[in-house]
Amino acid sequence: MQDKYYNMKFGTKAIHAGQEPDPTTGAVMTPIYQTSTYWQKSPGEHKGFEYSRGTNPTRKALEDCLAALENARYGLAFSSGMGATDAVMKLLQPGDEVITGSDLYGGSFRMFSKIFSNYGIKFHYINFANAGDITPLINDKTKLIWIETPTNPTMQIVDIEAVAAIAKAHNVLLAVDNTFASPYLQNPIDLGADIVMHSATKYLGGHSDVVMGALMLSDEALYKRLWFIYNACGATPGPMDSFLVLRGIKTLHLRMKAHCENGREIARFLKTLPAVDKIHWPGFEDHPNHAIAKRQMRDFGGMISFTLKGADLKRTFEVASRFKVFTLAESLGGVESLVNHPVSMTHASIPKEARDAVGVTDNLLRLSVGVEDIEDLLEDLKQALS
Repeated sequence: MQDKYYNMKFGTKAIHAGQEPDPTTGAVMTPIYQTSTYWQKSPGEHKGFEYSRGTNPTRKALEDCLAALENARYGLAFSSGMGATDAVMKLLQPGDEVITGSDLYGGSFRMFSKIFSNYGIKFHYINFANAGDITPLINDKTKLIWIETPTNPTMQIVDIEAVAAIAKAHNVLLAVDNTFASPYLQNPIDLGADIVMHSATKYLGGHSDVVMGALMLSDEALYKRLWFIYNACGATPGPMDSFLVLRGIKTLHLRMKAHCENGREIARFLKTLPAVDKIHWPGFEDHPNHAIAKRQMRDFGGMISFTLKGADLKRTFEVASRFKVFTLAESLGGVESLVNHPVSMTHASIPKEARDAVGVTDNLLRLSVGVEDIEDLLEDLKQALS
């Protein structure tokens, strides 16, 4: 991140960070450099670009913007959120141990349990409600703590600052999946995290038209290790996708305000519906660790999950299929509202007993609240849940 962006307000950074008028044409918008390779005056003599797997001017502008949004020094863009997660895991060696959450995105759990556990890496899955519960699991093999907050899908809140203090005391890396909050609502680097991961597919892109991931960090040595993995393993995005996310970020602050406003209205409305049982939304005062959410987040976001009172799997499927404005689909963070059934969709790879233990039950639905007119969203909820 360039120093000149550090003191800018968020909305200004979202529009300007990492971007300058094109020196050749004066174009205000960052061009799409649709090229795989670059001219060299003589072998090794080039203008900072050699081959687009390693770096590309459009992607570099995005990465600088991403770093600025998270108050980090460095940004790396990947072809998916899982590609970004994979790069972090490749920092580890056989025999290393990772502490992570028991309420975890299904794709992360699948990667940890089905891929990296086969390479001799041990994962401990715990409830992070009390940061102090981490300490007994730390030993000389512990190399990484990986957290989500809010978690997917039950919106558990983890105290980033408290976990970061424990990680630093034991010389353990802390990585935070900040996808649900977005940089607009929460900045883990400022709270002591070493690495921030985003599925940029979600709020950063914001329009459900691109798949991408990102890592942001400030330690130079760690950045060089991750850049080597990024370049060597090649899970890097093309210039068109980079342009789409860069364009999406320009309205991130505007969209997030609308997501939060609609999310608040819908969370409160769900409390009035007889068909709804438990609601997971960190803005409620009785939500676990609400005080921590209030301290480390600027607002409570547009992600909500809830259970249907007395509903079995068949009934839950019926309800999920009745929405007209909310679209039944995986993913989240777009301008359109989505409804998701985690057990059969995003979290199907997690064993049932593990899901049930953290409240990801057959009758749980997850909402990604979009930016449509709130009256239409409330009416849709009313008819679907009647």
